[in-house]
Amino acid sequence: MSTDIHPPDKWLSFGLAFVGGFGDAAGFVLAETFTGHITGSLVLGAIATVARDWPGALLHFSATACFLIGIPLSVLIARGTVDAPSRPLLAVAMGAEVILMMAAYLALASQVAPGTTIFVVCVSLALGLQNGAFRHTGGISVHTNYLTGMITGLLAREAENRAVAETHWPTGADPKIGLLYGIWGTFLLGAGTGAALVFRFKERGFLAVVLVLFGLIVRNLTAPSPVDSAS
Repeated sequence: MSTDIHPPDKWLSFGLAFVGGFGDAAGFVLAETFTGHITGSLVLGAIATVARDWPGALLHFSATACFLIGIPLSVLIARGTVDAPSRPLLAVAMGAEVILMMAAYLALASQVAPGTTIFVVCVSLALGLQNGAFRHTGGISVHTNYLTGMITGLLAREAENRAVAETHWPTGADPKIGLLYGIWGTFLLGAGTGAALVFRFKERGFLAVVLVLFGLIVRNLTAPSPVDSAS
């Protein structure tokens, strides 16, 4: 399998990792639950259940359920665009993310009673949709919503390369490792940015993630395809 990682795919994975970190951090600050991390939401839900905090338990488990629903939803979108190239498919998925993120913001800004729950449902569904729609790039599996899988893959690949280097001549830097480092770094950058903006501007700071998604949609639709780049 080729190790070439085309720049459009690379920068798209960085941008989506930024969105994933932003959404998860902003969701935790605004709603005190993880909107893109199943493990964290399940642990918080279990704690709330033991504490008999039923509204809190419902919120955390709703985040988990909606994130999981987003994954098969991305498959349905893929089937609806089966005759189209991958870029329009991703654009449709990101367009759905924009709508869900805007609905999340409006739910909080309107200050209606179930606003926080609606916010969590929308953001979790959006991040689950993103996780299902963008799973591979550069010949490797990637996760743009959480770090556990990325760090595990990064450490395993580093260990494999070191083992090979001990028995063979070095073959140069592995571009896949650079990609994993980039996704890891931009996820953390997104988390820090999301937390900082929400702490400073409350729910209005959340709108920044919508602007990032718009930029990614434009880039995705206008960037040359990998085939064109290689020709």
